[in-house]
Amino acid sequence: MTEDTRVDAALGRAWRDDVPWQVLTALTELDDRLAGHEGEARAAELAGRAFADAGARDATVETFDLPVWTRGDCALAVTDPVERDFPAFALPYSPAGDVADASLVDVGHGTEDDFQDADVEGAVVLASTDSPADGRLVHRMEKYGYAVGGGAAGFVFYNHKDGQLPPTGALRFGREGEIPAAGVSKETGAWLREYADRDGRVGFSVDASTDSGTGKNVHAVLGPDTDEEVLALAHHDAHDVAEGALDNGCGVATLVAAARVLADLDLDCKVRVATVGAEEVGLLGSAALADRVDSKSVRAVVNVDGAGRYRTLRAFTHGTDAFADVLDGVSERANRPIEVEPTLHPYSDHWPFLRRGVPAVQLHSVTPERGRGWGHTPADTRDKADSRNLREHGALAALLVRELTSRDVPRPEDGRLRETLAGAGMRPGMEAAGVWPADWD
Repeated sequence: MTEDTRVDAALGRAWRDDVPWQVLTALTELDDRLAGHEGEARAAELAGRAFADAGARDATVETFDLPVWTRGDCALAVTDPVERDFPAFALPYSPAGDVADASLVDVGHGTEDDFQDADVEGAVVLASTDSPADGRLVHRMEKYGYAVGGGAAGFVFYNHKDGQLPPTGALRFGREGEIPAAGVSKETGAWLREYADRDGRVGFSVDASTDSGTGKNVHAVLGPDTDEEVLALAHHDAHDVAEGALDNGCGVATLVAAARVLADLDLDCKVRVATVGAEEVGLLGSAALADRVDSKSVRAVVNVDGAGRYRTLRAFTHGTDAFADVLDGVSERANRPIEVEPTLHPYSDHWPFLRRGVPAVQLHSVTPERGRGWGHTPADTRDKADSRNLREHGALAALLVRELTSRDVPRPEDGRLRETLAGAGMRPGMEAAGVWPADWD
């Protein structure tokens, strides 16, 4: 059997494979995959079994330390010009706190310019999940950081999508935030913005705790036992307000689908497949994995965060232009589209490896619109997923990984990463979020 015939046979089997959907189902049946909680540990063990069943060897579950955040009650009430209670979710790493009486200040998209035009000292800040249509995506952590820097007493993050869906999302990377924070729906946000325009006031409290604990990673290997390796990973943790189907159950299922294809192919070097915990609260699992492996031996990282969600695969090359040619070749070989973007950002599990000089590509999906969509809301449920996308993106991911086992991809340099991020106007926001590397100053 020729290698092309072997590849075609593996892809044909992948298209009929029900296992990726079974993996997604098992993940979304868990009660809670929030970092450091029981469901996250069970997700790691589930992924390890799926890798072993795929034919990977040496499946290993490892623990790492992290601050474990636990949700309590959250209360939000307008006290003037009317008295009204509104539903709200505390945001992960919000400290416990009580704001008895504060003004409301709406900062819209929450950009640096928006905050410069607002006096937020002592106020509860309202910021949208949306970003300016003519600008880059502004991360939640940036908006929160600007609120903290401006002396705000609290932070309320309101959805820009209909459906009574309060959003969630961590406030800091791996540490408790400075001021209480919560997410509210678009509909609640509309009322709060109106009350802000009417010089309204609000009472706001969060009950939550942050304690020392552990998360779990799992990894296994495929292919020959070489010194060099290609690492493909996805995060198995999710927020506790929903099933975490799209973010990132689909990514884990896609990676399992890829592993099942790779097990049937000839590979030119070792491939390590891994799922990591605590991505949603600061990339802590991937940072622990990056500390464990020898970064100099990792030829490339394929971060499967967002793949499998929607029909067309999208790849972010994160400053490594050479990935574009590889991805074009994969697209042509599979006769499937892959949208390639040179986007570079620090908010997913490729980042700890990029910082160590490892070229990394992130596999995502072409979304119906900008932003997270159902992600980070109670609507992130399995019914939004499609088994065809898991199978197809898994096959494409496998072809990409296979190609990278025989390619030399240029390694990124801190200087170039720094210049690219600064040139894109991201430094102020990353500094506000607390993720601009200290050794870059």
